Amino acid sequence: MQPLRRLDADRVVECLPRLYRAALAWTGSREDAEDLVQETCARVLARMRLLRGEDELGYLLRAMHNTMVSQRRTAGRRPVTTPLTDDLPVGVSPSDDPAAVAEANETFAAILELPEEFRDAVVAVDVAGLSYLEAAHVLHVPEGTLTSRLFRGRDRLARRLGNQ
Repeated sequence: MQPLRRLDADRVVECLPRLYRAALAWTGSREDAEDLVQETCARVLARMRLLRGEDELGYLLRAMHNTMVSQRRTAGRRPVTTPLTDDLPVGVSPSDDPAAVAEANETFAAILELPEEFRDAVVAVDVAGLSYLEAAHVLHVPEGTLTSRLFRGRDRLARRLGNQ
């Protein structure tokens, strides 16, 4: 059994860009992604957290996914709002090449259209950069299941993006 260790707040800060990219892919909105990351960090850092054989990024992605699920349940009881259409993905600024901005927007839109299980696998591995083993642990699925979902999600993305 691995020893317990405290969650390192400095490592949480290092994970913020990857958390934001994952949140953006999950939510499809810059504002919602920022809110999700902020809410997750506030909850996690509000009290001492102990990790057992897990890195901070994996723990934070799992916590963020759980926070997102809780927020969606709560939002299901509220009126629906429409997201702004001028959201730019992370790493893309308005001064960048318009073709790159359009491609990034199209890719994130295609990720949002995936079924949840495929979207979660693609976000964890391709957007957040987790290994297959880490992503399987974060999503609470066997590694083989994650691999299958990732293959199917990537295949759907390729077909969606290749047909335009």
